[in-house]
Amino acid sequence: MGNGAPKLVPAIGHRPPRSGELQTMSPFRSPRNTQPRNTQPRHTEPQLPSEMPEVIVQRSARRKKTVSAHFSGESVILAVPQSATRREVEQWKTTLVPKIVAKRERAQRNARRRSTDDGLWRMAQELSANYLDGKARPTEVKWSSRQNTRWGSATPSTGVIRISTRLATVPDWVLETVVLHELVHLLEAHHNDRFWSLARRHPKANDAAQFLDGVAWADANPRGGPAATV
Repeated sequence: MGNGAPKLVPAIGHRPPRSGELQTMSPFRSPRNTQPRNTQPRHTEPQLPSEMPEVIVQRSARRKKTVSAHFSGESVILAVPQSATRREVEQWKTTLVPKIVAKRERAQRNARRRSTDDGLWRMAQELSANYLDGKARPTEVKWSSRQNTRWGSATPSTGVIRISTRLATVPDWVLETVVLHELVHLLEAHHNDRFWSLARRHPKANDAAQFLDGVAWADANPRGGPAATV
């Protein structure tokens, strides 16, 4: 991050989280009905996923009552108690599996929505206005596939910010803290007290640091590879 600055401590930056480990939250982000009010209770059907994946049922003698589902590749692993009946398994397939599939589809749609340079630029403008009184004025904010060991970079002399494309699927609040980190570098090149007082204005700054530290350790250690830094 410019001028030989030390690595981020506590790190907003190591290796990006894997797909499927995400949660979403963002602080930035009808005409009145003139028809007579319907006194009947409203029931909204949940939006079903477009396609259902293969479901692999795994029975466990250690499970007594709990049931869980998660993706493994393109299949869903449904973990159930050993004593579960076929009827119970079918019921869980029709209730639990669609929810996890729909959740992943929503995450993918959100990732596509913000994966453009325009979306990243708008996020940077909002962050600067909300946390830096609009004083950080980048000239360019773009995704970069060349950020292999960093989450992002900022060049104060040109106002150019680059964010690693590996962050395209992390939660909004994690991406926001990294973008804000780079915006602050346009005002302060070094990781000094002034820098951290500005970068930590984001309410999720500490949570994001812990999030990225945890997934970075899990991702880097099996291969022994380097962790990404900001």
